[in-house]
Amino acid sequence: MNDDNILMGVAAAAVAAVGVYFRQLTFPVLLLILAMALDYISGMTRAWMQRELSSKVGVIGVVKKLCYMLGVAVAVMVDFVIQIATEQTSLDLSGCYFCALLVIVWLILNECISILENIDQIGVPVPDFLMSLVKRLKSNTEQKGGGDDDGQ
Repeated sequence: MNDDNILMGVAAAAVAAVGVYFRQLTFPVLLLILAMALDYISGMTRAWMQRELSSKVGVIGVVKKLCYMLGVAVAVMVDFVIQIATEQTSLDLSGCYFCALLVIVWLILNECISILENIDQIGVPVPDFLMSLVKRLKSNTEQKGGGDDDGQ
């Protein structure tokens, strides 16, 4: 076996182990990654069609998407701290990732809004009800999480 096969095997095992441990977050995180990829593609397409394509802006977009994952990681840490704290009481919240799910759902909805805005600017008709629904869902997610809607 060469080193590449060993490295890929170890990486696959690590991803599988994380997926099992955070089973509740696996599908939402994969959906977030898909939404981020679609937003990036739609944004690059919009920029190309409007002759505004810039590698600097593209790199900034990728860095921003990576930072989204840092936000998810912080939310997982908050959930973990809550789980540890509640172990001292009669509550058992082990395996519950409420904050992380809220952050992931909020980010997915944010990406959906951006995708819809991008395809609208490309010239694809976007139903008003769809944009309104996604924005309302994002606002409701913020309210359920205790945040305030600042329009971002």
